[in-house]
This record gives sequence, C-alpha cells and structure tokens, in this order.
Amino acid sequence: MKAIMVVGTTSHAGKSMLVTALCRMLSRRGWRVAPFKGQNMALNAYVSATGAEIGYAQAVQAWAAGVTPQAEMNPILLKPQGDQTSQVILKGRAVGHTTAENYYSQYFEVGWQAIQESLARLSQEFGLLICEGAGSPAEINLKHRDLTNMRVAMHLQAPTILIADIDRGGVFAHIVGTLELLEPEERALIKGIVINKFRGQRSILQPGIDWLQERTGIPVIGVIPWIDEAFPAEDSLSLLERHPVKSNADLTIAVIRLPRISNFTDFDALEAEDSVTVKYLSPKDPLGYPDAVILPGTKTTIADLLILQRTGMAEAIQSYAGAGGTVLGICGGFQLMGQMLADPEGIEGQEGRYQGLGLIPLRTVITAQKVARQRTVSSKFPQEGLPVVGYEIHQGRTQLVTTAEGEAPTQSFLPIFDDRSLGVVDDSQSVWGTYLHGMFDNGPWRRAWLNRLRQQRGLTSLPTGIANYRDQRDAMLDTLAKTIESYVDLDPILS
Repeated sequence: MKAIMVVGTTSHAGKSMLVTALCRMLSRRGWRVAPFKGQNMALNAYVSATGAEIGYAQAVQAWAAGVTPQAEMNPILLKPQGDQTSQVILKGRAVGHTTAENYYSQYFEVGWQAIQESLARLSQEFGLLICEGAGSPAEINLKHRDLTNMRVAMHLQAPTILIADIDRGGVFAHIVGTLELLEPEERALIKGIVINKFRGQRSILQPGIDWLQERTGIPVIGVIPWIDEAFPAEDSLSLLERHPVKSNADLTIAVIRLPRISNFTDFDALEAEDSVTVKYLSPKDPLGYPDAVILPGTKTTIADLLILQRTGMAEAIQSYAGAGGTVLGICGGFQLMGQMLADPEGIEGQEGRYQGLGLIPLRTVITAQKVARQRTVSSKFPQEGLPVVGYEIHQGRTQLVTTAEGEAPTQSFLPIFDDRSLGVVDDSQSVWGTYLHGMFDNGPWRRAWLNRLRQQRGLTSLPTGIANYRDQRDAMLDTLAKTIESYVDLDPILS
C-alpha cells in the first residue's frame, strides 16, 4: 500500500493545506490518489453521495485529487458539542456520544478496526494515499490512544512529512522537540521537514535551515510562504485569522460566530465575491448595520441560543429584522429563528423547551435520528427555476406553527425551494431560513440573492449567468498546487 503521511508540530500548522496540494500535484503526475484522515475532530462536515458524513477538509482533498468523497477517507469524525462531549461518526454514520474521558475505552478498538478496514478498502481502488495527521504526533499524554498520527504511518510504513508553522514563533524548537519525543521507529519515518507560513527572505532563514538539517539529519524539503488565500478550514480558530475588509466591496454581510459554529464553509463562496465583505461577529460584538445577517449552523443549537440571549445579540437581531433588515438562518441558525426549540431527551445536553428568536413561526424538536443526505432542488425564491445542489446535516424536525384554525400561515412564509421542508422565506424576502448547506456554492442562486441586497442599496445587479463555486474552487486548488510545488521538493519522499 503506497502512502505519504503528513503530520504537524502543532494544530493549524498547515497539514490540511499540504495534503490538499499533494493530492492535486500527484494526481496530475498520473497517480490515482485518495486523501485519508483516520480521525478528525471538526464541526465542518460534508455529506457524500451515499449519505456518509465526513470532514469537509477531506471532501476538498478528494476534489483536489479528482475523485468522489467517500466515508473511508475519514472513518472517524468527532463533532464537539461542549462540556468535553462529542458526537461520534463512524464510517459516515452517527453511532453515539462520548466524553473525552471515556472515548479511549469506548471507541479505541473499534476505531482502529474501522481505520484499518478503510485503508484496506481504499488501497483496492487507489494507487497512492495521502494521509493527514491531527494536532501533534508527540502529545505524550495522548500517544497511547492516538489513532491518526504515527500509528497510521507505522501501519502503512509511510514516508512522513513534518510541517511546522513559523508564523507563531519557535519553529526550530517545535521541530526538534517533536522529533525528540517520537519513538526511534517513528522518527525513522520522517523523511522531510516543511516550514510553513514564512514571511521574509529565505536567505535570512537559511542558517537556521542548515543547522536544523545538520542537527536532525532530515532534509528541509520546503519553505512555504504565507499564502493569503481563503482555504476550507477544520475549526473556527481560522476565522480569527481572516481579514475580510475589501476596499471595493459594495455589501457587508455579518455572520454570527456562534460558540459552536459548524459548516462555516457555507460562506467560502460569499467570501470569494469581490463585491462582498463577510464579517464574522462574536455574540458580544455590536451588530451594527450590515446589509444582511446570517445565523450559521451550530452543533448545539439551544446552548448557542442561550448565549445569544445572554449577550444581547438575540435582541439586536430581532430589532434589526424588525427594522426591515435581511436575516438568513442555515440549519441550526434556521432552528434558532423559530418560536420554540425543544430537546425532550437532552440529546444536545440541554433538556427542555426554549423560546427562540421568534422571526419565523417554527417549532423544532431535537431528535436522535440524524438527517444526512445530498439534495438537488429547484428554487422558488429569490428567482424561480434555478437549480440548486446542496446537502442536509441536522438532528431535529421543524414545522411551521399552525394557527388556531389549524392552518399553516402560508400567506406570510413561502417555500424557498420546491421542497418546502428545506426552508421558507417571508413575503418581503427579508427573513430566510433553510436546512440546505451549500446554497451559496450555486453561482446563479447566490448572485440572485445578492442582487436583492444590492437593489435595496440602489446598486446595479450583478450578472447571474456565472459558473458554480466548484469551478472557482477548482481553479483555486490548481493555484494552490502550483504554488506549493514551486516551494516543496518531493523527491526525498517519492524516492
């Protein structure tokens, strides 16, 4: 089984980016490539064609390799939901919840079995696996139950790249310390070192590189500069590094950065619009007067609702909507906008009934059964007949609240798509709520939605006859691969 492993000295060192670039680079060289991450902890998820839930980063890596995302590429996905508790997704299906303390005893053996089975399955279809680690491979307190770093590398006997983030400082200590803490047989697999996020002249760094290579006996195969390009991230820490202000932007869209925000990859397509500034606001920040407010997905809807209410953001959004502002809720954000949320079984950890923002006459009940599926629908708003492709991931059943006469208030809220269960919009097209992730990836629909905001500002409409975001993303992946290839020498790894 041919494989390359990428591990990092820290979280957020650039592992996902490098694996993505390698998938595109090596697929171009004629390899039949697949990405792999044994265990991922992330709230950004994607649903495969078979309804399997995997980390969104692994889906992007699959697209970079030119193949279809599948469950085996990320056999274990942990979705944190607060209080050191996570939902466990095994081979694409939710199988339960566990605490950090109990995870090792409950899921280690079954998890390692799933990883080995997935690797075997992928090896039958692909000629080369590009594997990604998680966090650091040298966490002493966690190594005995680490399912995704050197255990996988040892199992595959994969030549391994160690990548480090120089921007946070201490890069040489991070690299040397990581190598010192590996077992000798693990260290022997490290065939190359990559320094990432470098800002400056290579000549100034060269003495340190020379020292590092002499000290470790491992070649530094690349120094990657800071790449100021939006890239799908695994956790919300990356949102703190984004600098969204654009001098030529006409619209500002505020996304509320909920404490347990999920699937914020929904907004990558919006961020790629030159005329749009996407601004992420903490619930403690002043709302201001954006052109639209988006309530994103969240892993724990009720807990985040209580945060909005406690910080005053809930009242600010209600006042904004009452004044005619545009508010859009996606998935958990859709549930937040209703009149009532109930979790009778305490699935999210907050048992009981709670009053929502009251922007849409909805009642949502959190249920154990998860909906995870791809969808292809046709729009009714903001423009009728546009094809829209996306996916659902949610636990909860939502319905419009009926009137005293038992009739749904359809005169005020209308379906956005030809499947009413996916969401509704009010008759002024100011209040939107949907369960469909990936809407903005559909270029014509995104532009039609933005044009309504532009019309309110007296701006001319943007053309809607454009390609979907996947084409733009593919071009970005090409650019990423070309950039990385110019700074990284793979010969020591491929040899």
